[in-house]
Amino acid sequence: MSLALSLEQFQHLAQVLLPIFGMLLLGVAAKRYGFPGDGFWVPAERLTYFAMFPALIASTLASADLSELPWRRMGLGIAGAIAIVTLLALALRRLIAIDGPRFTSLYQGSVRMNTYVGLAVAMRWAGPEALAYAAVAIGVIVPLVNLVCVWMLAELGDQPGGGSVSVWRQVATNPLILGSAVGVALNASGIGEPPVLGDLAQMLSKAALPMGLLAVGAFLSWEAIAACRLLEALATFVKLLALPALTAALMTLMGVDGVARGVGVLFTALPTATSSYLLARQMGGDAEKMAALITAQTALALFTLPIVMIWLA
Repeated sequence: MSLALSLEQFQHLAQVLLPIFGMLLLGVAAKRYGFPGDGFWVPAERLTYFAMFPALIASTLASADLSELPWRRMGLGIAGAIAIVTLLALALRRLIAIDGPRFTSLYQGSVRMNTYVGLAVAMRWAGPEALAYAAVAIGVIVPLVNLVCVWMLAELGDQPGGGSVSVWRQVATNPLILGSAVGVALNASGIGEPPVLGDLAQMLSKAALPMGLLAVGAFLSWEAIAACRLLEALATFVKLLALPALTAALMTLMGVDGVARGVGVLFTALPTATSSYLLARQMGGDAEKMAALITAQTALALFTLPIVMIWLA
């Protein structure tokens, strides 16, 4: 595809991305100047993750026309790209001496996505239609990546021994997965959005994206970037450019196009999730390297996401 960009396309791109990164910077500034207080951000992020985002996903899926979604082909394209990156990462570890905790953080930095940024970009880029496709991407990426990341941390982290039960429990109780399951169940049953609960879910949904973006900005640690080395740079290249290119190629082979392809590729081009740091810290990964990857990728995404979106256009 041509990377030529008309003035109209450039304006649309700026309108999509600049408000999102503006919200991230507001979060950075708020945390920097202690507003509204250091004790605010962790509960706010938890409220967003456990209530607002599941409500957004459930509400979207409950009212979407799922019969029109190419979810099988879309899911296979995303899962196939993640599988290829996983196999290459495991092969690289055999060739290069990388300690277990650092490897788990490098892997998380290569495959995990920041859902907050993804939903915000998708919504502004393609409108409400994009949310249903985004829910498909989340429904594939979140359980698959969580399974593999938790398993790797259980095996290679400094606190091994979580076992398969712990892995499955973390996936089964993931709020985004539960929100997807509730939305699909309401849709398939013909109930759709229940009158009162549906209104409540929509109210929570409206707060999800701004609060999520502010929380991401507040989490970023610019001092942590100093911990980045060559392998962290490689993981960042894979996450922001190579993984979306693989996804685009596989989706094209499977005949997925339009908004479905665009959203699928977009979600694999996102910076890694801030929750990766919490998982690394709790399960014996390299938390310092993880914080470095999260901050570096989020900053670089300001430049790489436009490249991906221009290509998709």
